Amino acid sequence: MPEWARPLPGEEGDAPISAPGTTGDVPDAAGGVPDRVETAVRGGSAPSRGRQDRGTSGFGASGLGGGRSGGKSSSSGSSGFGERSSSRGSGSTRRREYSGERKERKPRPTIADRVESGALAGAELTEHAREAILRTLTAAPKSRRQLMDAMTRKGYPPAVLEPLLERFEAVGLVDDAEYAGMIVRTRHGERGLSRRAIAHELRRKGIDDETAAGALDQVDDDDENDAARDLVRRRLARTAGLDREVRTRRVVGMLARKGYSPGLAFALVREELAREGDEADDEPYGGFDDL
Repeated sequence: MPEWARPLPGEEGDAPISAPGTTGDVPDAAGGVPDRVETAVRGGSAPSRGRQDRGTSGFGASGLGGGRSGGKSSSSGSSGFGERSSSRGSGSTRRREYSGERKERKPRPTIADRVESGALAGAELTEHAREAILRTLTAAPKSRRQLMDAMTRKGYPPAVLEPLLERFEAVGLVDDAEYAGMIVRTRHGERGLSRRAIAHELRRKGIDDETAAGALDQVDDDDENDAARDLVRRRLARTAGLDREVRTRRVVGMLARKGYSPGLAFALVREELAREGDEADDEPYGGFDDL
């Protein structure tokens, strides 16, 4: 027996291994071939002194690497990453199919559609319109004309709205005179608008001329002059350091947008500039005093 084939100390019970290149079985003491050696030989490999025994008895004939890789490959094929990717693919297919079959939503019928089809009529229609008017008044006060226009655009018939608005006026929930007076006070006191600008806004809100004239009586000429002078002083203070003509043009333009006449605007600008000590030999933009 060659020296390399002799068992190591402590391994006398292991079967001897034949020399390299030999393929014969190694008999044991009884003359037979051990099961572990026979299994290794049949598998195509010969065990090598104890380490191969552990590989054969612990991890199987395929060895450490083969056993683990084999387990992973089989699991990936049946219940591992391959199966999950397959399920993801099928799920995306289902999503695509579902998105292709999605039905479009039908638009909700409008008030006009429901009235025309007869689904909203009679006492139900009247109550529906009354609640819509109350919701609008809760958000902000409106004139009668504004309420009629808003409800008509929604689809309520004027024949249903007229009695309701009459009732709202009777109980004081709709009051054009009070509404016009509030607009005059807020627009003149908070924004400094002239009576002409406020009258234009009242017409846009559906206030008739007689009601608007009564509301505008709250502001007289002195009130307009005081409001315009206050606007001039504040705007000139913001333009200090600029050229005189630039300051004049900006202040006059601001007063014109608020409804004041150019004559009043230039007169107030000259007065305030003179009070500041900024006087000019030639009056800018002359010829407007007669406007």
